[in-house]
Amino acid sequence: MIQFDDVSLSFSGHPLFEHASFTLQKGERCGLIGRNGSGKSTLFRLIEGEMEPDKGAISVSKNYRIGYLQQHIHFTKPTLLEEAALGLPPGEEDHLYKAERILFGLGFSEEDLEASPGKFSGGYHLRLHLAKVLISEPNCLLLDEPTNYLDILSMRWLARFLSQWKGEFILISHDRDFMDQVTTHTMGIHREKVRKMRGTTLDFFGQILLEEEVHERTRVKADKKRAHLQGYIDRFGAKASKAGQAQARKKALEREPVLEKLNQISALSFEFNEAPFPGKKLLDAKHLKFSYTDEPLIPDFSLEIEKGERVALIGKNGRGKSTLLRLIGKDLGPESGTLTYSENTRIGYFGQTHVERLSSARTIEQEIAQANPQLNFTQVKAIAGLMLFSGALAEKKISVLSGGEKSRVLLGKIVATPCNLLLLDEPTHHLDIESIEALIDALEDFSGSVVIVTHSELILRRLNLDKIILCEESKQTLFLGSYDEFLEKIGWEEEKKERPPKKAPPPDRKLLDRAIASAEKELSRLEEEMKKNEALLSSGDPQVIQTFRMQQKKLEELESKLYSLYEQYAASKQKP
Repeated sequence: MIQFDDVSLSFSGHPLFEHASFTLQKGERCGLIGRNGSGKSTLFRLIEGEMEPDKGAISVSKNYRIGYLQQHIHFTKPTLLEEAALGLPPGEEDHLYKAERILFGLGFSEEDLEASPGKFSGGYHLRLHLAKVLISEPNCLLLDEPTNYLDILSMRWLARFLSQWKGEFILISHDRDFMDQVTTHTMGIHREKVRKMRGTTLDFFGQILLEEEVHERTRVKADKKRAHLQGYIDRFGAKASKAGQAQARKKALEREPVLEKLNQISALSFEFNEAPFPGKKLLDAKHLKFSYTDEPLIPDFSLEIEKGERVALIGKNGRGKSTLLRLIGKDLGPESGTLTYSENTRIGYFGQTHVERLSSARTIEQEIAQANPQLNFTQVKAIAGLMLFSGALAEKKISVLSGGEKSRVLLGKIVATPCNLLLLDEPTHHLDIESIEALIDALEDFSGSVVIVTHSELILRRLNLDKIILCEESKQTLFLGSYDEFLEKIGWEEEKKERPPKKAPPPDRKLLDRAIASAEKELSRLEEEMKKNEALLSSGDPQVIQTFRMQQKKLEELESKLYSLYEQYAASKQKP
């Protein structure tokens, strides 16, 4: 159990939260929401003891183990599996099957298990760190944006895993749909206050909106009453005949509560500037081929995009989604094939590399102006304001902006330029929940065509897709229909492999205990014999070599059998 009692914390005189009091009870799975910079990650550091509050107390139950997914990662073991196994609980260091199961769920392959952790990209480093946290089986998980760098399949696996988690967790995620799938409670940092309630993010936002509407109605009513009382006092306070009544009203005025007007919280709200398109077909790609190595990543791809169509590129990481979008956007040239645009096609392109192309020396308003020289100063300032850079904020240099702020600048550049075809590569990556909602609203209102790479199932459903391009290894397949139709008719091949056959009667646990004990005993005996024979291998005796090879094969069979027995035993423990 974790408890906050009247906790306050400020940075440079600016309060992050004040008088925060809440308790994380047994079995509660809590989503933590709040704007970027509101103090969500800081709250985690307070729980972990990395920071101390300015006032108040934080208590954690005795022997209560917390697993914390941080962004700072350090590896010490030579192989991926050995590094992941560091997370295994005490006494289970040899239960490597648990580590393997979670690594496979997070998108690692069997070949990856013996590779060095340093071989992988930063996104896969985060996955490995997440695996170690999940493997450690703590009482409570603190998960800070665990879906960053996860592809759609790994996100679906993680959602299933967290839905079955028996302990507690607090989850920070910009993916509201993912959060609502796995949580029982929502906790938010809003107006420097922390509050927790049962229900989804929609329940939380709805309650906040209702309370603020009630506050404003009450404030207006109270201000009118105060004005009426003050008017009477001003008018009749000096008259002897009314002095008693005026004095009574003065006392009533002093008792009347004063409610502060709530500060207006800026919210991202915009629409894309649509260019007219009189024709039908915006783009025609025929037999595109592209390779980074000898094996073509995109062997033969064709696609037509018509006016108003919504197209999504989906698939695991590394399957060519962003590369395909770059080919469509002419960021890359194909090795063969043709790509033809209509003369009236106007593109708005949000690419991950495009964020990096923002000039660090320019200001926000200079970057937006550069996107469309026809805009005047007032129009540029207006677009900057829509992207939450109003007034002097628009004069900030790109070099000092956060990832989320740079993403908003890039969106502002797209809004500044009329377009009828949007190419979007993970546009929500650095945005908070409110900004993502604003982006989805703008996409729903846009009547032009959209091609999007995303791992968000919320977006895939909200966009009402016409076409889906499933990117698999060295293959791209076109599906006509919505995302839910795709799941119903085709689905994810990897999940079909995971799906167990029809349920057989649960195995007897006592029989499993005996089978595991027998297999472990046989495995130990075989390992001892192999140690003796290993010492004799240097003699070159063919018979010794042949015996050792047979023992190796037997060892592999025993390990496979044990792995299966361990899985059956773990499944039997979950049976009522």
